[in-house]
Amino acid sequence: MPFITTSDGTEIFYKDWGRKDAQPIVFHHGWPLSADDWDNQMMVFLAEGYRVIAHDRRGHGRSTQTDTGNEMDTYAADVAALADALDLRDAVHVGHSTGGGEVVHYVARARPGRVAKAIIIGAVPPVMVKKESNPGGLPIEVFDGFRAALIANRAQFFVDVPTGPFYGYNREGAKADPGVIWNWWRQGMMGGAKAHYDCIKAFSETDFTEDLKAIDVPVLVMHGTDDQIVPYADSAPLSAKLLKNGTLKSYDGLPHGMCTTHPDVVNPDILAFIRGDAAPARAAATGDLMTA
Repeated sequence: MPFITTSDGTEIFYKDWGRKDAQPIVFHHGWPLSADDWDNQMMVFLAEGYRVIAHDRRGHGRSTQTDTGNEMDTYAADVAALADALDLRDAVHVGHSTGGGEVVHYVARARPGRVAKAIIIGAVPPVMVKKESNPGGLPIEVFDGFRAALIANRAQFFVDVPTGPFYGYNREGAKADPGVIWNWWRQGMMGGAKAHYDCIKAFSETDFTEDLKAIDVPVLVMHGTDDQIVPYADSAPLSAKLLKNGTLKSYDGLPHGMCTTHPDVVNPDILAFIRGDAAPARAAATGDLMTA
């Protein structure tokens, strides 16, 4: 299996499919998952002629189960190391949830020529936790509850999350997909408990405001309005306003895990944006809200 080794000796697993001269799309997964969460998108965009790449964040999936470095600065440095190792140029970086934070933190620091566009989906920026500068955020007690549940019984916690709020299966009339639930559980249990514990702080308390302001490339911000993990009102609209060149696209009633539950809706919008069919500059300048 392909790995790169970072400066601190961590092995980062990655998949790299397609022609090496094709435009690369790099997928960044959410907590506590792995590159496998992007199976649908990787197959679809590979068939469209792109080079598709996804890595397991340190402490997740097949990468080293690190007890250190489980924070956004190191996550972004790991992505930079991967981009350097594969010599990725004009790449499109796509991140879901925590992966969206990782994308924002990396793109704001990326070397010139490495990144063409970015897409963040159900993403944690600007900042999740409630504080004086973010009164609409979630109380720290919510994330303390995540940590307590992980320590008490990680395996059961990793059943409860996908069975309930992650995919919206707790909503009236929703039909749960057992395969989706157990695939989420499988990915989560592949990673390390310490890294998963640390990552809760990384995704909930990191403030991405300055990163968002610093990004010059076009960014598509996609978010379901019924996201129970990263509430819509305190995330996507605020991120879009901070970006210089951002488009906000909301999805009425869709859940946090909409890339899995509604790929037929999400994938065409990703493809259109990559191909240049979207108009990010106009949306950012006028504050337009496009709803699917």
